[in-house]
Amino acid sequence: MATAPQNPALPLFYKDLVPLNSQQHATWKTRSTDKATWLVGVNSIPLTVEEFPQAQRHFPIIFTAGENPVPLILMGMNEGVNVYVDEDGTVNTPVYIPAYARRYPFMLARLRPDAEELSLCVDPTSDLVGEGDDGEALFTDADPAEPTDTTKNMLQFCENFEIAGTKTANFMAELAKHNLLMDGELNIDIGTGQPFTYRGFQMVDETKLREVRGDVLRQWNQNGMLPLIYAHLFSLDLVREIFGRQVSQGKGPQVQPAA
Repeated sequence: MATAPQNPALPLFYKDLVPLNSQQHATWKTRSTDKATWLVGVNSIPLTVEEFPQAQRHFPIIFTAGENPVPLILMGMNEGVNVYVDEDGTVNTPVYIPAYARRYPFMLARLRPDAEELSLCVDPTSDLVGEGDDGEALFTDADPAEPTDTTKNMLQFCENFEIAGTKTANFMAELAKHNLLMDGELNIDIGTGQPFTYRGFQMVDETKLREVRGDVLRQWNQNGMLPLIYAHLFSLDLVREIFGRQVSQGKGPQVQPAA
């Protein structure tokens, strides 16, 4: 069901990555769009813990299976289905879009595996950046060229995302420390007598959560972790809404005939 679709070499959405620099990209511009074409057919998107309060109003929040799990939102219950983004990239309902998706086609990345510093990179295959008359310049036309405010703001956005990523890793480590994650299973009965079952993800084990010591719960309440856990748990009720949207859009899973 819900493992983040990944190219083994590149993060989700990115088809290529090059470091942004004033020599090669001096005349490049970034263009705004009302079409999120990179979200078409993507059913799960990484999420940071800072975004749980906004995201839980619109999507189920789950965690990937296996080691080093990460939070995801579900924009569709089945792989290849996004019920909030039409085939042309139109977001058909006002919903929260995670920062992971909003930073595209930019991101911070290490130019070498052993590098400590992160560099602002861009996906050159995206039609949101490149040569042309339209858009906001990435560099000034001075000599030497300097990053414009547009580029500086995007760099700041990506830096904030990395900081949020560190907080998310700490949150996940705390869940792991107390062994709170369990293999998830969601069953949706649409009245056919044959419920649809979704697995392949993790969720917080409510039974174990109730057994956490009081001093730990007090600490989680003070540092804001406890509300985030419940945001995840409450968000799971939205699974039926997502499934219902799939069915209404003709994208629901097919009922298998009885043998």
